[in-house]
Amino acid sequence: MFLREFEIQAQTPVRDIVKMDYRTAEVFRTHGITYCCGGKWPLDIACQARGVDMEKVKEELLAASRTISMKPQVNYNDWTVSFLIDYLVNLHHAYLRKELPILKEMLSAFVTEHIKKYPHLAEVQQLFNRLSHELMTAADREEELIFPYIKQLVHVHKHKEPYAPLLIKTLRKPVEDALQKSDDLALKLIHSLRELTDKYSTPENACLTHTVLLARLKDLDNDIAQHLFLEQKVLFPKVIGIEKEVMKSPPDVHSHTTN
Repeated sequence: MFLREFEIQAQTPVRDIVKMDYRTAEVFRTHGITYCCGGKWPLDIACQARGVDMEKVKEELLAASRTISMKPQVNYNDWTVSFLIDYLVNLHHAYLRKELPILKEMLSAFVTEHIKKYPHLAEVQQLFNRLSHELMTAADREEELIFPYIKQLVHVHKHKEPYAPLLIKTLRKPVEDALQKSDDLALKLIHSLRELTDKYSTPENACLTHTVLLARLKDLDNDIAQHLFLEQKVLFPKVIGIEKEVMKSPPDVHSHTTN
């Protein structure tokens, strides 16, 4: 499952493509093309059987296997608060909203068929469902309450609005509260998933679907790790610093006077 560039030929068996890069499995799943035990057919025949354009599928496979990574030299602390929020919403939250339902469906189908061979999968499924609920609840709360508050706080701080301290007091500092609670349950669930799956290691003689499923769970784990890092170590400390500055600043009695 080593990720590398590869050339996809019409005669390449579907399952060999997935073995070269597990991320291509989602393309086949979307088009209803079997890639596991019945994935011996070459790509052109498999596409023909499903009535899909092979060239279009090849383009999607190449896009799915393309690796884009952040350089380690990137200094996240240099990012503005607004950019950090947009990054979290448009990358991490968007990833969760797309990936979690797919993983839930895949895991449910796989557990149903393989529970006798892998009894521990029942607990894996239970943990994942709890984790999925926790992640989406947190994402919704951030987008509906915390992030709008942060953007408003940044605005009033920048423009030295006299009502800024009232904004913080009224909402009882939701950012600090979020940092203290800080996804403790999600972290516990992730650690439990790692233990149950031996850090997402593929069991001996496991089928290709099993391998793909574990690889996607590992991707989710990695995404959550970066997500939490950006929030807890970069964004929230920045905002708490702004809150403290605002609360220490004396009100501007000459601004917003009433007639």
